[in-house]
Amino acid sequence: MALTIIMILALPVAAKSFVVQLEPRKTVLRVGDRQVLRCSASDCSESTTITWASLEDKPLSGIIENPSTSESLLVFDPVSTAHENLIVCKVTCGNHRKQMHATVKVYSFPREPVILGNSHMLLGEANTLICEVSAVYPPEYLEVEWLQGERVLHIDEGKADISTVTSRYKYTPTTEDNGKAITCRATHSFEGVPEDQKIKETTASLNVMYAPRDVRISEAAVVKVGRSLTLTCAAEGNPRPVTVWRKVGPAGGYVTVGENETLAVRHVTVSHAGTYECETRNMLGNLTATVKVIVQAPPRNTSITVSPASELKEGDNLTISCHTDSVPAGHLVLRRVSEGQKTDLQTSSDSTTSISLPSVQLSDSGLYECEAVNDHGKQTASTQVTVEVYPLEVELNPGSGVIGVERGGSLVLSCRASGCPSPAFFWKSPLDTSIRGRSRTQGPLSQLSLGPVGLEDERAYICEVKCGSVLKARHKEIKVFSFPWDPVIESSGALLEGEVSTLRCSVRDVFPASSLHVEWLDEDELLRSHTGSFSSGVQNLTSTLSFTPRAGHQGRQITCRATLLMEGILESPIVRSAVTTVALQYAPRNTSITVSPASELKEGASVTISCHTDSVPAGRLVLRRVSEGQKTDLQTSSDSTTSISLPSVQLSDSGLYECEAVNDHGKQTASIRVMVKAPPRNTTVQVLPSSQVQEGQNVTICCRTVSFPPSAVILRKLNNGTELYSPDGNFILVNLTPHDTGLYLVNVTNDLGFETEVFTISVMERQSDPPPSWNDFIVPVVGVVAMVTMASMAGLAVYQLNQARKRGSYELAKSVPRDV
Repeated sequence: MALTIIMILALPVAAKSFVVQLEPRKTVLRVGDRQVLRCSASDCSESTTITWASLEDKPLSGIIENPSTSESLLVFDPVSTAHENLIVCKVTCGNHRKQMHATVKVYSFPREPVILGNSHMLLGEANTLICEVSAVYPPEYLEVEWLQGERVLHIDEGKADISTVTSRYKYTPTTEDNGKAITCRATHSFEGVPEDQKIKETTASLNVMYAPRDVRISEAAVVKVGRSLTLTCAAEGNPRPVTVWRKVGPAGGYVTVGENETLAVRHVTVSHAGTYECETRNMLGNLTATVKVIVQAPPRNTSITVSPASELKEGDNLTISCHTDSVPAGHLVLRRVSEGQKTDLQTSSDSTTSISLPSVQLSDSGLYECEAVNDHGKQTASTQVTVEVYPLEVELNPGSGVIGVERGGSLVLSCRASGCPSPAFFWKSPLDTSIRGRSRTQGPLSQLSLGPVGLEDERAYICEVKCGSVLKARHKEIKVFSFPWDPVIESSGALLEGEVSTLRCSVRDVFPASSLHVEWLDEDELLRSHTGSFSSGVQNLTSTLSFTPRAGHQGRQITCRATLLMEGILESPIVRSAVTTVALQYAPRNTSITVSPASELKEGASVTISCHTDSVPAGRLVLRRVSEGQKTDLQTSSDSTTSISLPSVQLSDSGLYECEAVNDHGKQTASIRVMVKAPPRNTTVQVLPSSQVQEGQNVTICCRTVSFPPSAVILRKLNNGTELYSPDGNFILVNLTPHDTGLYLVNVTNDLGFETEVFTISVMERQSDPPPSWNDFIVPVVGVVAMVTMASMAGLAVYQLNQARKRGSYELAKSVPRDV
């Protein structure tokens, strides 16, 4: 009999002594890794069943694998933020159950910080440096530090629900800061992150931009004709300044002669003498300096004049003057040339000399020559003096002194003689160069036809008329010009707001280029002017305008106006222009997302979520929902506006909605949170272990419902009105008596409504002096297990309440109590 009792007691003890192991019990996982939770049972002689469940109000993510009946694996591959959970493993051995739970935490910190705003910093101004750390979880544990060396400049911390942590730091640089390094260090302090993964940092160099300063230019230069000349000009600045050389013209205007720090002339001519201006500039400003160049050369501009200039008659007074320009001054000789013999009439070491003939005779007719000589060469000018016997008059038309003719046009010079019965006409050019024109003479009129006129026709034309011993001549100087086309404006690329843009104005087939003046105009405001340089041939001129367009420039008209001005030649300037309209392109801005009628809604209401942006060119607009770190595109559009309508919102529609606008120049995002409220529903009540219990036993009442905001749960006994309140819907009734038998009501209430459930608990009286059985031996064990179970459930409730407080909301736990 004793042996039999021992066997009866041994069986239940053996059945309950099986061991459950869950590894790991507490773990911190990195997003993207592979992780396995292992649950196993040992010392179980009966059939074993292992199941997994979530203790939080979220699905159990992961893949379950069962290598054997006594072992089960929960695999997260890859790990995501959705896997953060409180997980329980339940093991059944025959009719007995045990369970263990594990806490799973997740973190993400995959990328190095990205530093922006350091490449274009303005000297002495507050510049915003931006450091971005993306894909961070949980972001509220991330700290971002700005450092130079070991000195901490600024600290920011991440915010919950924003996975990209952005830190902005105002920095006012000096010139000494150019090229200095600055570091953005991100530290993730979330418990469980490995030490070697807690800190990531990025170092970048500062690029400080400032206007030119400390310009340095060559000293004044004295150079001989034909020699080489080198002028230098440089200044400090960032970006590196661009250097432009200009020569000051005789009328005070400027002609661009070079665009480099060094201006080199291989063969100096007299035209290179004068004052040169060096301008160094970048996008932030400019500086100028000047230097004077003296060119020593043979005499130039040597001329001889006769007064009076009209035809001479015997007995007239005549003055012949000689003038020259030379550096250094030389020797000036006025002479008469007759039959190849030269007779010096006057010499001078000055720049001017003259002789007077008080009463000219026919013998005074002839060629008079002015010769200027210095150490570098000589130059000669001559004029013909004719003393008339006959009253010969010569008229050369058109009548203006210098005639302007458009290249490709035609011109007729008419030479008319009067006072002479049979004049002889001779068309000549200085130095007896050949004339391309066709001449036609009839009586007292001779005409020279030129056309089509080319650059080679630019010269002086002489009509010489001889009447017996009297010889008279008239000359006209023809200046050829070319300006056949309107300017053409081209852009170096798309005009971007806030970025330096270049417009190019081209003018084709211009002559003389030095007479062409190009102006850039913004409406009526002069932006820049440019004058062409000297050239002996037809030129294609280009003027550039660099500017930084702003929002206010959109739609403004930029004009390139080209003016050909030839004073004394053309009656009025020739003006041609081209106009371009500023069409700016920019990254998305003013991106917004709106919810109508409101972002807090009752379940079943209709709502419209709209997304809007402003961008040129139009890009791609995406309206998406962000849930548990996952993004789901709801609507895309190539327009500036898109929207979706939800005719009857549900609790599952609550969450973060995001609007992202993208084009070729950048992107911008806006977001809004939608909250859906609903009264309690789907309320269920469980009485564990049963609604019929023995006197002295305990019961657990578990109430579950779906609602937002979270519901208050009250348990009331209907026969006496006793009420109990529970924050998580769980009630434990201890040491029940038959007086506890009766109807009970559970009331679940929030701001939008309530729901009730009625149930019955029956407590049976305990029999007095029951016969001893093996149950007497296991009751204490059951009591201990019950106490452990209640303690675990109480701990679980506290944990869930703390979790709810962290999330800023409260949801009723949906855990399944353990079986006792």
